[in-house]
Amino acid sequence: MSPRLRLLAPAKLNLGLAIVGRRADGYHLLDSVFAPIALCDALEIEVEAGGEGVRLECQPPLDPELPALLHQIPAGPENLVHRAARLFCERSGYRAGITLRLAKAIPAGAGLGGGSSDAAAVLRGLARLSGLDPGPDELARWALELGADVPFFLDPKPARVRGIGEQIEPLEGVPALPVLLVNPGKTLATADVYRRADQLAGALTKHTPGSTMPALFSKARDFRDVGPALRDLLINDLEPAARALCPSLARIAERLGGLGATAVSMTGSGATMFGVFPSERAAHEAADRWRSEERQGAASPRSTRQRLGESCGANEANGAKDGIEASVKRCWVRVSRVQPAGPGDGDPGARHV
Repeated sequence: MSPRLRLLAPAKLNLGLAIVGRRADGYHLLDSVFAPIALCDALEIEVEAGGEGVRLECQPPLDPELPALLHQIPAGPENLVHRAARLFCERSGYRAGITLRLAKAIPAGAGLGGGSSDAAAVLRGLARLSGLDPGPDELARWALELGADVPFFLDPKPARVRGIGEQIEPLEGVPALPVLLVNPGKTLATADVYRRADQLAGALTKHTPGSTMPALFSKARDFRDVGPALRDLLINDLEPAARALCPSLARIAERLGGLGATAVSMTGSGATMFGVFPSERAAHEAADRWRSEERQGAASPRSTRQRLGESCGANEANGAKDGIEASVKRCWVRVSRVQPAGPGDGDPGARHV
C-alpha cells in the first residue's frame, strides 16, 4: 500500500492588521497578530514510489452549508496545493507520484488563509513522507515562494507577523477566544482590496496593533483579561477598502455588535468578519439567533429582502451589485475559537493511514 498521511490545515484570524510601509517592488509591509482557529480543512497526501506527477482531488466540503462559491477551487496546476507539491519536488529532488485529496471547510477567498494553510500542510506532509526534510529554515523559504501567509502555517501557533509575512515571532499567553465568523457569501480578491487601500491611504490607523497585542497577551489568563481591550485594538487597515468593495460588511459588523460581540473586526483582506464573544455559549447563542432570523426571513420574500439586505448586504448600494438574488442569498455563519497551539505535525490531526 502506498504511504499516506492525513493532516488538518487550520484557518487563521488577523487580530489587528496594520499597513506600515511598502517595498520598492510594490509589496505592502504589515504588522499583525496571526492566530490559528479550530476551523480546519482536511488534506490527505498519498505518494507512489516510481510514479510521477501531481494529482489533486477536490472532495465534497466538510461543511455542507458552505456556499458553493466559497468552496469552488481549481483542481489543476494553478491551485496552490498543487503548486506546493511541485515546488517541494523541484527543490528537494523528490520523485514520486503524488495524490492530494482536499476537503474544504474553510471558505475560499475569505481572508481566513485556507489556501495558504493547505499549501503549508502539503510541504509539511511531503517532508515527512519523503524522508527528505530540508529543515525549518529551508522549508520556510520555499513556503514564502508560494505566498506571504504560507510560512506562518508551517507551525501554526499565535504569532506576531511582520514584513511581507516572513518575520514570525511566536506569542505566548493568547487565550482561546470564542469567535463567531460571518461571511456574506462573497469572495474579495486580495489585489483589489490592496488597490483600494492604496487609494484610501490617508485613512491608515495611527498605531500598529501587532506591536501592542503581545504586551496585552503576556498578562492574559483568559478572555476576561483581554476582552475589553480588544475592542480598540482589533483594527484592520484593509477593512475600509473591503467595505468600499462590499458594503454589506458594515452591516455584518453592526449586527455582530448587536448580538453581544465584545469586539468586531475583519480578518485578512476579507470578506469574513468575526466577533469575539465572552464564551462559546454566547457565541453559539448569537449564531442561533442569526440563523433563526434568516429562517424567519425565508418565510416571506419581502421580509427576506429586508433582513438579508440589512445583515448580508444582498442588495448593495446600487441594487444587488453582487448579482445574487436576495431571496436565495445567505451568510455563512460559524462558531470557532482561537487555538493557542495549532494542529502541527505532532498533533493527532496529522497521522499516517
